[in-house]
Amino acid sequence: MKNLFKLFSVLVAAGFLFASCEGPMGPAGKDGANGADGADGQDANETCKECHTPDVVDAIAVQFELSKHSYGEVDFEEAGNTGCTPCHASEAFKYVCANNIPSTFVKGSNGKYANQYVATPATALGELTCSTCHSSLHTTYAGTDFSPLTNTAAVSMTMWAGAKSINIASDGGMGNLCVKCHQPRPLTTSSTLTDGRVVDYDSLKTYPAITFYDNVVGNRAPNKVVPSYRTHVHYGTVGAIYAGIGGVEFPGSLAYESSPHTATASCQDCHMASISGRAGGHTFNVKGNFNGCNTTNCHTGLSSSSDLWTATRSSVKTLLDQLAAKINEVGGATPILHTETDPEANLWAGNTTGNWDGYLNIYDPSSNPGGAWKNPGNTNSYTQAQKDINNALPTFPSLTNGIMGAMINFQMCLREYSLGIHNTKYTKALLTNTLETLNAPV
Repeated sequence: MKNLFKLFSVLVAAGFLFASCEGPMGPAGKDGANGADGADGQDANETCKECHTPDVVDAIAVQFELSKHSYGEVDFEEAGNTGCTPCHASEAFKYVCANNIPSTFVKGSNGKYANQYVATPATALGELTCSTCHSSLHTTYAGTDFSPLTNTAAVSMTMWAGAKSINIASDGGMGNLCVKCHQPRPLTTSSTLTDGRVVDYDSLKTYPAITFYDNVVGNRAPNKVVPSYRTHVHYGTVGAIYAGIGGVEFPGSLAYESSPHTATASCQDCHMASISGRAGGHTFNVKGNFNGCNTTNCHTGLSSSSDLWTATRSSVKTLLDQLAAKINEVGGATPILHTETDPEANLWAGNTTGNWDGYLNIYDPSSNPGGAWKNPGNTNSYTQAQKDINNALPTFPSLTNGIMGAMINFQMCLREYSLGIHNTKYTKALLTNTLETLNAPV
């Protein structure tokens, strides 16, 4: 043990000896070559500020709150409905655009026709947001993400089962984004009495005197359509009227041509003009805002009191009144058209003297409990009290092809909302020629 301690002492002493003999540190060697630079990270804060500023996205979001696209509730009400949501829900709209879903009707193995323009159950939902129209948002996180829009291609008309198309070519087809939804819906034949295909609109104009609905036959073949309160082509008729296509074009004294708007303007020129109050920009409202009209290539000094504005609307209102009166003659002393004075329930209140809304005044327990005419359709779901009310009403009259076509044209020209401003020439041709057809001797 003593010898081991001596050996350890010697080693420690040697260590101190060698350490005390170390000389000064030599000069540093040369630096090695630089490594490759890494990729720059993205400065997210600076990129976001390209759009998210008080005068861009922040302002747009405030404007959008005033749009019915934002505060409307139909997207919630129609959620899950694969047939309605392509125009009423965001995910469904994006689905039909991305997949080019056709508007054709296809005959199934059951012998019945069905519209192909539907969403899937998984996409039949979603409130309208920025990405509904701006499909490229948040891809590169730059200002260019506002384009392309979800759709700028020509729009196949579902009303005509794809046989006709709307194409608003101005501004790169931006208006086609709007008319993808703002177009009429098809009027289909009964899938119970017949095969459910779209009504043959051409036969309405070619054979106006032929019986379309026979009230003696009622809810049986060979009737193909049984009238109801909601016998109509829906509400978004403005796209068809604006483009000058899609009405039941009876022959008559006026040619079916369009006003300059159709070729030289697009929807956003007026509906997204410089903001004024609660109109313009992303409100999409135009009422009272003429900033989009009074431009270098269009009008000068146009306002709601201008003769051009007032005279056009007055003349179209007169034609609508005359056509409504002619349609209502079918019912004798009781109009067959439905009237509604409440502007909340009737968006077109005031656009006709009779405040017609395009519906038929047929009894319906939920939609029209005050209806003046007996519902000729299937009433098996009615309670006994409702059946008693219905059976006490007068029988709804028979309709000719001419009257049916007139009702469609009345709905289209009333529900395009502007009283002819969107396309004066086409609107007047539809109404005038329809009146001439109904007034012609049989």
